[in-house]
Amino acid sequence: MQLKYKNYIDGQWCDSESGRTYSVFDPADLRRRCHDYPLSSASDVARAISGAQQAFATWRKIGLGEKTRILRAAARLMRERRDVIARCISLENGKLLAESLTEIDAAALELEYQIGEGERQFGRASDCYRDGLLGYSRKEPLGVVSVIVPWNFPFNVPWRKIGPALMAGNTAIFKPASQTPGVGELVVQLLVEAGIPDGVVQFVTGSGSELSDALVTDQRIRAVTFTGSTEVGRRIARRAADNFTRTQLEMGGKNPMVVLADADLELAAQDAVIGAYSCAGQWCTATSRLIVEASVADELVARVIERIGLLRVGPWDDTASSMGPVAGAQQLESVMNHLARAREQGARIVAGGNRCRGEALDHGCFIEPTLIDHATEQLDAARTEIFGPVLSVFRVVDYRAALELANAVPYGLSSSIYTRDLDKALHFVEHTEVGLTHVNVHSAYKEPQQCFGGVKESGFGLPEAGSTGIQFFQEEKSIYLKKGKVTTAS
Repeated sequence: MQLKYKNYIDGQWCDSESGRTYSVFDPADLRRRCHDYPLSSASDVARAISGAQQAFATWRKIGLGEKTRILRAAARLMRERRDVIARCISLENGKLLAESLTEIDAAALELEYQIGEGERQFGRASDCYRDGLLGYSRKEPLGVVSVIVPWNFPFNVPWRKIGPALMAGNTAIFKPASQTPGVGELVVQLLVEAGIPDGVVQFVTGSGSELSDALVTDQRIRAVTFTGSTEVGRRIARRAADNFTRTQLEMGGKNPMVVLADADLELAAQDAVIGAYSCAGQWCTATSRLIVEASVADELVARVIERIGLLRVGPWDDTASSMGPVAGAQQLESVMNHLARAREQGARIVAGGNRCRGEALDHGCFIEPTLIDHATEQLDAARTEIFGPVLSVFRVVDYRAALELANAVPYGLSSSIYTRDLDKALHFVEHTEVGLTHVNVHSAYKEPQQCFGGVKESGFGLPEAGSTGIQFFQEEKSIYLKKGKVTTAS
């Protein structure tokens, strides 16, 4: 599959109206320019919205069977071309090829589940209190929706949003992250090859800061689904409120793993390393706070450090690598600034903490997997989302202190607890302030049939995935029908 390096508007691959472009670089080697993409403006978005609005009139009437056929074809194509897609994900994002392949498989599951949800979306019928009336409802699409996705899962997240939006009968303006436009283009190419009609999906690349207003404030946009930082999500919610535009916001996290003294420490250490350092720590459900009872803290920290020592940081295309780079120069600078601030505040860094060096690493965005021990709430790094390979260890006296600390952040996306005590596990499940939680499973684990979203500053609006994934993109209309009188021959 060859990339066209263009926008896709009204069924045509095209440049931005201004002709401006920007460059994307390989995070594993910043000397390697991958490709140039259109640096679009609000006028490009406006044109895309017009086309999507026109296409909506037809797409909403297309039968469920045809929508299903197109999206199932797209799912089949992504499975057939997973190797090509994985290389593009890794080239732009930096994650290991194995991680990119896992992302593609997850995307296929997400899409196939949402296709099934679309096939199961029916209205309801009921008798009415008043004689002679029949009440029923029907599900209807919203119209044109904006789909704004992040760079950390640039293939999975679009399908989690676009799939249910299209199954519900909407048309979509798809804005990929500026770091990963090529992956976004592959999403569109699969849909085009699968037979999506012109205008149903519009694809516009460029700077989020330049395009967000156009994607959110246009009165023709009926809903905005966004995954990204809490700061940007808050801004989107404010702007969307002026038009009462529906919003679905999946935002940041500072996810705790609580480990009690009776836990399987080997399992906890293994999962802490998976949750904290997979994808270089760049997923919103990553484990970033390890809250452990003090009586077993030394042993657990030793096991974690031992496992960190087995990680090999390296380029995404090196099969010996077990952790890749962070996703670009800006992300490298951000994480290193967090670590510098942590040192200034007296953080006890017991593993990592530096930029990686070496012949294969000097020109990339590689950071050592980092462990901060004896963390306190006064450390910025212990309460701020870093979005990198940094894990902070808190030592607490008992379960109650662990639960209190786990909830003592403004975020509420994911959590986990490791224990053999069923009562404490169930208490934690009930009282942890998050959208998804786990018992003896790391904080990043999820499946498509379960809803996915956060509370507090981690989420707003209906959760993604599960049955709520498609519900966000629908209205339910109630209908009252007066039944006529039927006379029968005597």
